[in-house]
Amino acid sequence: MHIGQLIEQSSKPFVSLEFFPPKDPSTLPEFYQVVQKLQTLKPLFASVTYGAGGGTQAHTLDVTAKLVTMGLPIMAHLTCVGAEEEKIKQFLLDLQQVGVETVLALRGDPPKDTGILPSSGPFQHAIDLVKFIAKEAPNMGIACAAYPTPHPESLTYAIDRKYTQAKMAAGVDFAVTQLFFDVREYLAMVADLRKLGVTQTILPGILTLQSFQSLRRILALSGANIPGKLYLQLEEADRKGGNEAVREVGLVFACEQIKRLLDSGVKGIHLYTLNRADVCLELIERVGL
Repeated sequence: MHIGQLIEQSSKPFVSLEFFPPKDPSTLPEFYQVVQKLQTLKPLFASVTYGAGGGTQAHTLDVTAKLVTMGLPIMAHLTCVGAEEEKIKQFLLDLQQVGVETVLALRGDPPKDTGILPSSGPFQHAIDLVKFIAKEAPNMGIACAAYPTPHPESLTYAIDRKYTQAKMAAGVDFAVTQLFFDVREYLAMVADLRKLGVTQTILPGILTLQSFQSLRRILALSGANIPGKLYLQLEEADRKGGNEAVREVGLVFACEQIKRLLDSGVKGIHLYTLNRADVCLELIERVGL
């Protein structure tokens, strides 16, 4: 069953999880232990980061197949920047053969030092991949990304919303948001998309901060905004108590985020786990989800 169908059939708020396969195969036993621990949350599904053009795609596919055998409905990330149509076709077949029925269609960023540009090849935007999957793999469920803070390449909020609407109209079952730290940004984005006729579920993506250093990396990579008050709280926590103090501030903040989102009527919460079971388990326990 497609994950979009599982979402629509869910009668109560759910949790879904994102994992990234470790690059070092020797760490796979520990990774699978993390997955097993987080299965106690009874996630509706799990997503696995996946690149169509990366050198580790075979390894990632093996990990994805293993997670399917562990009883998790899996959504595989599929990036298309610089990819060829035949390779995308084969990736889709490989995914279906191991039991994956839904993909998250992303453009992705060009690999470093390859000379590949976002404008290279037949897939210049995520919508091109969405249309290709809908045509070439009609039995595959499709999700896309949504951005409470507009994509860094979008000139305005309005342009970003229209592009997201176009992606979703091209054959998308549901969307998952980029991480965000201001619930108002998520609610405003959903309201904008509803006005544009989008009816599909838009799952909020939540990440719990682990350290002040990781916050800087996350902000640089995602382009997300952070409320000034939260930034100052994290900065002070780092100065006084280091990573443990930052972790506690991050947990309290994420807990409040989730409660506000549930109060607003979201169908579920998508957790960016960073392959950390302890933090995610504690967060959901505090929320009571």
